[in-house]
Amino acid sequence: MKYAGGALLPTLRVDRESGRPIAVQLVSAIRELVLSGVLAPGQRLPSSRTFAHDQGISRTTAISVYESLTAEGLLVSRVGSGSYVSDVLKAKAVQPDSAGDVKQPTRLASLASRASEQFFPRLSHPTKPRPFVTGLPALDMFPMPLWAKLTARHWRSARGHMLGYPEPGGLRELRQAIAAHLRANRGIVCDPEEVFIVNGAQEAFNRIGSTLLDPGDAVWFENPGAIGARNSLLACGAKLVPVPVDDEGVDVAAGLATEPNFRLAFVTPSHQHPLGAVMSLQRRFELLQAADRADAWIVEDDYDGEFYYSGHPPPTLKSVDTAGRVIYVGTFSKSLFPALRIAFMVVSAPLSDVFARIAGAAFQGASTMLQSVVASFIEEGHFASHIRRMRKVYTERHEVLVEAAARRLAGAVAVKRTESGIQTVGHLLTAHDEASVAEAAAARNVIVAPLARFCIAPVAAKGFAIGFSTSPPSEIRAGVERLAEAIDSLGA
Repeated sequence: MKYAGGALLPTLRVDRESGRPIAVQLVSAIRELVLSGVLAPGQRLPSSRTFAHDQGISRTTAISVYESLTAEGLLVSRVGSGSYVSDVLKAKAVQPDSAGDVKQPTRLASLASRASEQFFPRLSHPTKPRPFVTGLPALDMFPMPLWAKLTARHWRSARGHMLGYPEPGGLRELRQAIAAHLRANRGIVCDPEEVFIVNGAQEAFNRIGSTLLDPGDAVWFENPGAIGARNSLLACGAKLVPVPVDDEGVDVAAGLATEPNFRLAFVTPSHQHPLGAVMSLQRRFELLQAADRADAWIVEDDYDGEFYYSGHPPPTLKSVDTAGRVIYVGTFSKSLFPALRIAFMVVSAPLSDVFARIAGAAFQGASTMLQSVVASFIEEGHFASHIRRMRKVYTERHEVLVEAAARRLAGAVAVKRTESGIQTVGHLLTAHDEASVAEAAAARNVIVAPLARFCIAPVAAKGFAIGFSTSPPSEIRAGVERLAEAIDSLGA
């Protein structure tokens, strides 16, 4: 709508109670009208005198508003004629189609075009403990008073150290503590310079993928396998090759038959996620030999390997790697608590310079404060004590789950005994659909994750990942009862 004095601007509102200057409010409002197309290119605005009168402001303020918009290139001033919306916006504006809808962009990066829910599923982290969430430790057993004491001690340290930028590769004290812990407890001999601290395991996988992979490189990936690692590697442009898993771990022969020229293999040998198998020593050597022949790397995700219940745990893949092809990834999310967002990766000596250079150029590292507390927690023996205590807790909760399931879920779900970790698998024995059972269970405040969610390609196994770490025995028994009720509610 136009008139002799220029366009009407009835929608502009000035909030005189606001702390924002009036001129700033008006500049923002007119800018929005121009960029949204309400004020079209070439349209004349009212004179500064008319604009000042309409808005109840001084002419000086009105002139200031026009000058600001002219400086931004949104308005042009024509001597003796007035101020107009810039014609330049004609070329930049997206024109609606005949139906009046703005066309959506069709050119997307390859990642975006592959980011379907089936192959790029949303991570679904638990927000609170309840039966039978996975990936969450026993928060009810964490030593909060001790943690608070250590935290208070470090807050009294030098401000510049605690509040400044962290070291890109990680705090030296924590890298030393992790190297010593791995040597004593996981059989991994490494120097602190080969340990890199990151903000969670997801960042570790992303750094590894972006450093070692080119778009389209083939990556062996356990099927079913860990969703978070899958998404991180997809984000790096990897071509994931699903490799089946049996009772000995990843099937190396099947991987070689499908894609012998792989660039990287992702495995969870200490406790396969989500099926729970422990990779046999024979299978470990087969994988190492396959990687050596293909000149490939191996990512070993030891997400909950601290918790082994019977005898001595099997050696880590990293500890038997003599060629330096294994990159070991560990996290404190399962052994302490996930809000820490502190994980680490151990790379071989030839790679350490590359990862250090990239960390220094592109990353700022994890919180110095949190790293300092974790370092003290390890160095003073609290971490080892906590792990020993949690092994007993998880052993009890695991036994309660298995016994309750055998009694109440017999014929419906076979819960597998596991030798390690904080979760296991329940195989669905009925004809019910996994998703239907999970939905019925969720309605009863019980969470089970269908195996299909972890699969890149279909598998014959049907069932759920079942966590037992978060709930005390009484809640586990109640959860089993509610899961049984959920299955019963679906009928025969």
